[in-house]
Amino acid sequence: MPLQNRVTPDGAIIATPHRGLMMGNRGGAFHLPDRTLGKRRWATRQWIACRLEFKGRQRVAMMQPSRYTELFFLDEATALSAGHRPCFECRRPDAQRFAELWARTRAWPAPGRAPEMDVLLHAERVGARGQKITYRAQLSTLPDGTFIRLPEDAEERAYLVDGDRLLPWTTAGYKPGLARPRRRDVEVLTPRSIVAVLSSGYRPMLHPSAVA
Repeated sequence: MPLQNRVTPDGAIIATPHRGLMMGNRGGAFHLPDRTLGKRRWATRQWIACRLEFKGRQRVAMMQPSRYTELFFLDEATALSAGHRPCFECRRPDAQRFAELWARTRAWPAPGRAPEMDVLLHAERVGARGQKITYRAQLSTLPDGTFIRLPEDAEERAYLVDGDRLLPWTTAGYKPGLARPRRRDVEVLTPRSIVAVLSSGYRPMLHPSAVA
């Protein structure tokens, strides 16, 4: 039985046998002793996206007592959409690039620091009742790597913006793309600050199915 530890583009945490290409956490442990989730969906505002392997570290099992709640993502674009930023320990070059572009979007004199980015990101990703925060935008203004929903899609699927395509997200990978319409008002899942970083040149790692 798979654990409930896979994160979707809208930030939900679901159970699926598909692990994905990235791991991360939300600032500590919020799972129960039986390795299930209660009502909590984060421990602190430090939501990060990590490498699956780093310096040979190994875990006996997931969701151990007094250990942080391990989460998994299909790819980095999914993690960013859910509101996670690159980890400064295991992904330092990516995290530094992200922080530099973050500062550029705000005309800050120095790269963004993790605590200050986390405060701003948390206000953009989670509402007062714990719900995912989204906003409306013209599809033509959104950079590659952003996740959106189409208003006419009754299934409320998440789509990755990728060039002239919109790629439907699934737990196993991306489905064949749709042609990207230019003049369309859409619901944006990726937090505003991260969309700004993507617009400034950050390129997230994508699942191989995006290329296929």
